[in-house]
Amino acid sequence: MRIASHRPGPSTPRRAGPAAHAGPAAHAGPAARRAVLAALAGLALVGGGLIAGPATAHAAPAHPAHPAGIGGSSALQGDFAAASRAFHVPLPVLLAVSYQESRWDGHAGQYNTGAGYGPMDLTDATAAMVTGSGAGAAGRADTAAMVSAPALHTLDAAARLVHATPAALRDGTAANIRGGAALLASYQKALTGSAPADPADWYGAVARYSQAGDEQGARDFADAVYAVMASGAQRTTQDGQRVRLTAEPRLVPHRRDVPGLRATAPKDTAADCPAAMHCSVVPAAPEGYQQANRPKDGLAIRYIVIHDTESTYEQAIAAFQDPAGGVAANYVMRSSDGAVTQMVPDADLAFHAGNYWFNMHSVGIEHEGFAASGATWYTEAQYRATAELVKYLAARYGIPLDRQHVIGHENVPGPQSAGVAGMHWDPGPYWDWTHFMRLLGVPVPEGGSGVGPVGTAVTITPDFAHNFQTVEVCGQPTGEVRPKGGKDRPTPSTPPKGGRKQPTSGTHPTKGGKHQAAEPPCTSQTQPSDFLYLRTAPSPTAPLYADPALHPGAAAGTDHIDDWGDTVTEGQQFVVAARQGDWTAIWYSGAELWFDNPRGEDTTPAPDAVLVTPKTSSAPAPVYGEAYPQPSEYPEGLKPSTQAPLSMYAVPAGQAYVASPVPSRSDDFFTSPPDTVVNGSECYYTVQYDHRLALLNAADVTVRRR
Repeated sequence: MRIASHRPGPSTPRRAGPAAHAGPAAHAGPAARRAVLAALAGLALVGGGLIAGPATAHAAPAHPAHPAGIGGSSALQGDFAAASRAFHVPLPVLLAVSYQESRWDGHAGQYNTGAGYGPMDLTDATAAMVTGSGAGAAGRADTAAMVSAPALHTLDAAARLVHATPAALRDGTAANIRGGAALLASYQKALTGSAPADPADWYGAVARYSQAGDEQGARDFADAVYAVMASGAQRTTQDGQRVRLTAEPRLVPHRRDVPGLRATAPKDTAADCPAAMHCSVVPAAPEGYQQANRPKDGLAIRYIVIHDTESTYEQAIAAFQDPAGGVAANYVMRSSDGAVTQMVPDADLAFHAGNYWFNMHSVGIEHEGFAASGATWYTEAQYRATAELVKYLAARYGIPLDRQHVIGHENVPGPQSAGVAGMHWDPGPYWDWTHFMRLLGVPVPEGGSGVGPVGTAVTITPDFAHNFQTVEVCGQPTGEVRPKGGKDRPTPSTPPKGGRKQPTSGTHPTKGGKHQAAEPPCTSQTQPSDFLYLRTAPSPTAPLYADPALHPGAAAGTDHIDDWGDTVTEGQQFVVAARQGDWTAIWYSGAELWFDNPRGEDTTPAPDAVLVTPKTSSAPAPVYGEAYPQPSEYPEGLKPSTQAPLSMYAVPAGQAYVASPVPSRSDDFFTSPPDTVVNGSECYYTVQYDHRLALLNAADVTVRRR
């Protein structure tokens, strides 16, 4: 719902999600902490990192909004200028460092996946961050030592330099910028004994600011900062502040040595990475993948799946090396600096998606991070490094750069009916798809473009930075759960870590009707998000949609962070079913569902979308999570994979959904005989069915093109 009767200004949180109902019915980059980030065994639900309180409460912006001037005049621009003067740091250097760290966003005192705060990404890791997650450090006696590395405490060092309290630098944007400027100046003076006015002379200090443990990481960060200075940048921050860095295309840094850092190991030439990207190779346990020869063996790589690890970088790598885990992703990305480790070759079939057929046709990229945690924003380093990797993979394997093919783990369908409710929901609501797709060079159109006629397609395009939504975080939900073994299909006997939560107070019934101990109370969390809520009627008090897999027989869904069944996310496309006032209805999960969309500000018409509708008016079209051949199409000696429609879903007659332009042929894969691909005769369209993708048999639908 809108939280004001007028269209809010840039500093006003525009939406508060379902707060109005009282229950269901109603590049190089941020400081490279390197191996010491193993200490951050969990940036999870630490009270100080959440926006807590009533569902309608919002963190106040650090500054009031001011009209933007040509030069980016705002209070925030003034804070950078004042810190530049006070500590004799050239303004372009200070602005470019901050842009690489946070894109100038303050994040209202919340920390990121590298324990960094504010526009300058000043780190302040605590033992509570280690013990406050599901990573297993609770009860250990060495948690203080785990977070003792100086690279994890640049905020304390900066606070001492500016004679301020650490709290002031955590919570105050201007103080955070002053602290970062003071820290940069201290590095420059330690290197040269002076604070020169020429930005070209600050390369060493900028490299040192990265906190990288090796020379290449420090240089990568500094090179990226100077690239920003050369190209310039401007944007409006999440709290409505317009900031501008004027381009200096002739600026050439003095790339002097970066002292005090270990030499970087040579790039592993076996990695499937862009030539300019420094990738390591650490093989996963054989139990986590199957050897194949994609795509030469006929298994096309069609999807790139974005995950988060729900652990630290080092813990994720160790988990994928554990034979008992039976899971692995192709790549793992570090939060602090975007470092990349490849664990499964692209040619092989990694068990990462919770759906074997999607594993057959995808590459999985894990990100150090937490889908529901006090660490509520991903670092710019991760976004930029992942974008470079995704562009490389897309070009190499012919993968379209759109949201039907570059997807979150939360968008992978359940393979069978019993496993739908246990599917993962990472990377969660705080992955900025608009920004990420822009980095890929194919941005999702931002909101404000309107809604087409009923029966036409729209792209969901809220402005992430100003799309404030409220969720309830109950206990310690995570986005990850993976069953062991080859065809990794969730089963009802394996409840998901991030699965459905029961009512949020008192005791909670189990399947057997007994009760277990109450979980910790729920906390409201309001911040920029990638999603919009869906309701059963065009009213802010109408119930949220109850997904039949998550809430069988229920009248309403929830606003819990792990309830993916009543949301749409940036870049997804749906067909307009109806319009009423400020509200737009779409066909979603076989139902007509509504979202608040005044003046079409959160959608953009998609006239080129391919639509499918059931072929007959007498029966709905079945919905599938996998696309295997018919049993009769398997050669003798190979056991056919079982496939059945998802029992809780269907496409009713008269509804339409956005589909892939070309259907994919049914197929299956076997390692014995080695690298055996079985192709079927049936073809399936990939459709945006609900929050997740789904598969429709081409024989069951009629295609409508422009």
